[in-house]
Amino acid sequence: MTATGGGGAQAPGPLAGLDPGRSKCGLVLTDPERREIRAALVLPPEAAWRHLQDWQRQRGLQVVVIGDGTGSGPWRRRLEPLLTVEVVDERGTTLAARRRYWQLFPPRGWRRLLPQGMRLPPRDWDDVVAQLLLERRLGRELPRRPDQNEARTVKT
Repeated sequence: MTATGGGGAQAPGPLAGLDPGRSKCGLVLTDPERREIRAALVLPPEAAWRHLQDWQRQRGLQVVVIGDGTGSGPWRRRLEPLLTVEVVDERGTTLAARRRYWQLFPPRGWRRLLPQGMRLPPRDWDDVVAQLLLERRLGRELPRRPDQNEARTVKT
């Protein structure tokens, strides 16, 4: 794990998790005590950038956790002047996030009958990947607030 930029994760306040992509990003935000997920979104890259800027101004966000994959380099360079960027190992996050999705949102109806390995989430789960990155950084799982049980997908 590497940290760049000013501040540091030891500073109090919310953490954001970002799973960057070319066409869509997963983005989550914790509460200031880092006990639960307060916002979960799947959105285009420019909208993710705007949300991070808004969270920094309005909610005191100082730290973003991002995976170490190839797509993270441009995001890290863009974020570092604004926020502290912490990089975590993202190996295996896609499959792990698929399992985590079903923990957060237990299957209903006919999906309950499928073996877990055959279940595909019925929506994009990039927000769950971002949450998993945060959970890896913190070393524990984070629940979602009841009003954050499903991520909003923002298309712009």
